[in-house]
Amino acid sequence: MKIAPIIIRSLIGLLLLFASISYFFHLFPEPPLAGNMKLFNDGIKASGYLMPLVKTVELLCGLSFITGKFNKLTYILLMPISINIIFTHICLAPEGIPVAAFLLLGNLFLIYSKWDSYKGLFTA
Repeated sequence: MKIAPIIIRSLIGLLLLFASISYFFHLFPEPPLAGNMKLFNDGIKASGYLMPLVKTVELLCGLSFITGKFNKLTYILLMPISINIIFTHICLAPEGIPVAAFLLLGNLFLIYSKWDSYKGLFTA
């Protein structure tokens, strides 16, 4: 079980790097959105800060995952983002559920692999 966390961490890191770099450098055109997903996306863009903040956190988490530095902190930092991604896809864009599920389940697996480090967070 020593190699599985490294593989999953690397795959998630590459996914996060790809998503954040392509956002900041506009590598791909935005896919056409419709209905509630378009409304949701327009609301996030209207805030002006939320999407750049999320993509910056994704970039930092991706770099952390690839380099192997600060992983225990990064696993916790990425959890709210991965939960939001999965719920967004479940409620608004079901075609993205497989990638979102990989991100969430992979992150949960990585936290489980270092569970001894997190036990103190859940004790009163």
